[in-house]
Amino acid sequence: MIIGQGAIREADGAAVLAAAMQLAEATGAKLLVLHTAASRVGAMDIGAVTEGGVSAATDGADVVYNLGADEVDIAAGAFVIYQGSHGDRGAHRADVILPGAAYTEEQGLFVNTEGRPQLAVRAGFAPGEAKENWAILRALSAELGATQPWDSLVQLRKALVAAVPHLAEVDEVPENDWRAEPKGKLGTATFKNAIADFYLTNPVARASELMAELSAGVKARGQEKVAAE
Repeated sequence: MIIGQGAIREADGAAVLAAAMQLAEATGAKLLVLHTAASRVGAMDIGAVTEGGVSAATDGADVVYNLGADEVDIAAGAFVIYQGSHGDRGAHRADVILPGAAYTEEQGLFVNTEGRPQLAVRAGFAPGEAKENWAILRALSAELGATQPWDSLVQLRKALVAAVPHLAEVDEVPENDWRAEPKGKLGTATFKNAIADFYLTNPVARASELMAELSAGVKARGQEKVAAE
């Protein structure tokens, strides 16, 4: 059984999850929550979370270090440092931009929306002065007097796997301990599609002329009335 994180957010999340768990137990099924942001599951794996969500982390902040989060609206007032690969929404809001490599320009260990760790191999080198993202963070840590104890990607990956062992299980979906949530009352919110435009869901897609054409085509077909043949 698969339920979308977008649907959970629109209705009463705990009640929806509890109902899904009850159904899974009754039918002997497995339960998998698919998230709407590719990096969200990996962030939860390594503990990069904030109680109360993004607004709790950014409201009233003097400085915001934006690590490639282009889907987040940051209010005026904060000094924003943006690290990313495309001149997208996050870069437009930034006071300082640190150009990082795109995912095709560096070796990567990614966690997809279902929680599956995946290895990615660099296909090309980053242009201009852009650096691999881990190298930017390592250099910045030294400037801040909090030097991280790794000087290479190999050392970093060893430290990462030591802290979060299941990230070494490449191509495997981890199975968590089952703990059914207590039954609750469903909210009154309606379910809706969590994705507004399939072709423009991320900075790489929004920088693509082809994706822009496909998106425009879908909108045009939705507006034009076609005569029946």
